[in-house]
Amino acid sequence: MRILFAGSPHIAVPSLYALAGLARSHAGYEIAGVLTNPDAPKGRGGRAEPSEAGSAATALGLVVLKPERLNAEAREAVASLAPDMLVSFAYGSIFGPKFLALFPCGGVNVHPRLLPKYRGPSPIQAAILNRDAETGISVQRVALEVDSGCLLLQEAFPLTGRETTASLSEYVAVRAAELLVAAVRGVAEKTLMEKPQTGAVSYCAAIKKEDGLIIWPLSAEVIAARIRAFTPWPQSWTTHDGEKLFILDAHPVSGGSDAPAGTVLGADAPHGILIQSGSGALAATRLRYQARKALEWKAFLNGARNFIGSRLG
Repeated sequence: MRILFAGSPHIAVPSLYALAGLARSHAGYEIAGVLTNPDAPKGRGGRAEPSEAGSAATALGLVVLKPERLNAEAREAVASLAPDMLVSFAYGSIFGPKFLALFPCGGVNVHPRLLPKYRGPSPIQAAILNRDAETGISVQRVALEVDSGCLLLQEAFPLTGRETTASLSEYVAVRAAELLVAAVRGVAEKTLMEKPQTGAVSYCAAIKKEDGLIIWPLSAEVIAARIRAFTPWPQSWTTHDGEKLFILDAHPVSGGSDAPAGTVLGADAPHGILIQSGSGALAATRLRYQARKALEWKAFLNGARNFIGSRLG
């Protein structure tokens, strides 16, 4: 079974390593190559660097393809590798019928949610934004309609209400790698039954940079969920005295006042800096001004004059 792995961000890297381990330890499995996004500018210098999956593939000594589009030229390059199966996790582009026709054994895809809920590009953020009690991982067949393929494996797990996109992605990355290997073996060895998705279908949209703006008239619970969902990107921000201020960690607390939303009410030793929202108070515990380092709330107040009593945003 010659596998073409398609993936780009960090969350896909453990799955690539797991497949490489499968190929080393089990005869009949081989990674034909890795399909990933083209190099892109990163960091302050703006130097073009490979995706995280691309870097991992190079370290593993694998063939790496970085096409701008999955056009005829890209399909020809993929066909030259003679792959049997497509295995994808967060590649970033839609696979068309001509591309999928290159794989005699079809495709397998990882989706970090319990399909058919939250089809689309931001299922981890959606689960946090909606304050779901549980989330999960789905390994499905690749289909022409995004995230609509039959399920091969699915696993649910509870959420604590304190996860960020960063922390939840780390957990999903590791567990998904284990499930993916089991699914690939199940397909190759014909030991897994495919099951159609059942239940209500919902969708999630791509996260945009402007989503990070804190809307203080929202409730403290909603704002806190947005801060967690937008960690590490795009991060949640407001303004103070005309300067951009990022709130990196916060949680809702009981109480509050009748002050306008966005008013800094004071400091509370067990909680942090209390800020009035549209309903309840938000306790901010880590903050930073733009172009400055992040500080715990007590250290932040030491350097932020006239912060208590000001109105943010």
